[in-house]
Amino acid sequence: MVLFWCVKLWKRICAETTTEINLLADNWKYILGGLIFQYIHGLAARGVHYLHRPGPILQDVGFFLLPELGQDKAYISETLFTTVFLSFVVWTFHPFILKSKKIYTVLVWCRVLAFLVASQFLRIITFYSTQLPGPNYHCREGSKLARLPHPQSLFEVLLINFPRGITHGCGDLIFSSHMIFTLVFVLTYQKYGTKRCIKQLGWLIAVVLSLLIIASRKHYTVDVVVAWYV
Repeated sequence: MVLFWCVKLWKRICAETTTEINLLADNWKYILGGLIFQYIHGLAARGVHYLHRPGPILQDVGFFLLPELGQDKAYISETLFTTVFLSFVVWTFHPFILKSKKIYTVLVWCRVLAFLVASQFLRIITFYSTQLPGPNYHCREGSKLARLPHPQSLFEVLLINFPRGITHGCGDLIFSSHMIFTLVFVLTYQKYGTKRCIKQLGWLIAVVLSLLIIASRKHYTVDVVVAWYV
């Protein structure tokens, strides 16, 4: 019985792999373009950090309503976001193993990356248009990371100090990148997913993550609100 199930699963994986390879052959340019833009977005976020000037934290209704979690609890929102990210990635590959509503992994990622690129393009325009003093702890006056010294070479800029340059950026505020990813993932599952309870859970997590980001002082409330309607 187990052997029969394994053989059946193997045949399904092989058949799905063949289909996805054919789709990838037709759509690889879109996938590659989307992935390259992720680097461009990271490069833009790194660039605006050089322009960032720390200052007094702006008055914010979210900061007034939500108690500050503190620097030692900043990991909570990151952990939740990472869980959402990894869960979505795993779900997009589930057709290789499970029979359900038919989706194609390559096509789903083409659409996801297209929405991410459009949102990130708008995000780059907004955070370069107006640089706000970052509310995050490492972006405040007195922090060594709040101001970046002028780069010594172009190579230093292109490396974007990965991964620290991604997790400890300043100035790329309007609007929240975490919420872009989360909402695109939730909307994608809303359209292609089959479990109603997971759809509801996805929206609940998006709301909770929004509140955690504000409570962690990683973004102003406007950064999160704009991400919801963009």
